[in-house]
Amino acid sequence: MTTTQTLLTATPVPAPPPRPTVGDVLFRIANYALFLLFALICAYPFYYLIINSVSANDVSALGDVRLWPIGFHLSNYEQVFQLPGLPIATAVSIGRTVIGTVLTVLASAFLGFMFTQTRMWGRKFWYRFLIITMYFSAGLIPVFIIMKTLGLTNNFWVYVLPFIVQPFNIILAKTYVESMPRELQEAAEMDGANIVQVFFRVYLPNMTPILATIAIFSAVTQWNSFQDTLIYITDQSLYTLQYLLYMFINQASSLAQAAQDAGGNLGQIAGEATTQTPTSIRMTVSVLVVLPIIFVYPLFQRFFVKGIMLGAVKG
Repeated sequence: MTTTQTLLTATPVPAPPPRPTVGDVLFRIANYALFLLFALICAYPFYYLIINSVSANDVSALGDVRLWPIGFHLSNYEQVFQLPGLPIATAVSIGRTVIGTVLTVLASAFLGFMFTQTRMWGRKFWYRFLIITMYFSAGLIPVFIIMKTLGLTNNFWVYVLPFIVQPFNIILAKTYVESMPRELQEAAEMDGANIVQVFFRVYLPNMTPILATIAIFSAVTQWNSFQDTLIYITDQSLYTLQYLLYMFINQASSLAQAAQDAGGNLGQIAGEATTQTPTSIRMTVSVLVVLPIIFVYPLFQRFFVKGIMLGAVKG
């Protein structure tokens, strides 16, 4: 017997995978059905907003639109875009979201990296000091006094600066950096790289999953925030889209009349079906506010789970 024949004879033949039992099949069907039902429950509120915003306004005001649009039309969006202050508020919200997210991601990544450096002066003290801020706050009035003293009231940067340093994001970045091989930094330093070069050229390009995770958290927080506008801003040119939504919901009746006036004879031509109502104002503006996050979130979804898991477990 040759060597080849001996190896073929000695190699065990893998057993075929076991056929799924009836119980396994039933479990999978029930599992898929349960998750499908849960997904539909989560998606329906967004679907409800959309179908009501494009349905006949007199029908949606009665609450009769539940499964599909009735009397489809897009004039709600045309009239809502004519409401005063909406374009400026949209620009402010986009600006604070983009600038705030970029600065928060960079600050979180850099501070998380620095807290892993044993050479950092007072590293343990500053890290514990940072953690304490997660549990204790000065309160609304002292914070407002600080913002006013710093000249941040009625200032665009009040939307950005207070959100740059977020302890939770820094903890995620720090844990992720600790899971990366230390030899990366040692090799770069042997080639003459300083600490800043090590961060930007070695660590930052390899932190994509955790950076995407932090970007999701920061972007959603920035886009949905409206209380800072309510507290610190009185200049209407600095109102955010979320704050306008808050105002529109509270003043939907008067805004519906304003939209009708801005649209001229549009409501008379198209009839009651396209005449703005408080319900159509609420639904249409809500869709405009929610859609950007719905489109952006899937772009980062593939990094989200990986970033959380790699940043939470140390091997």
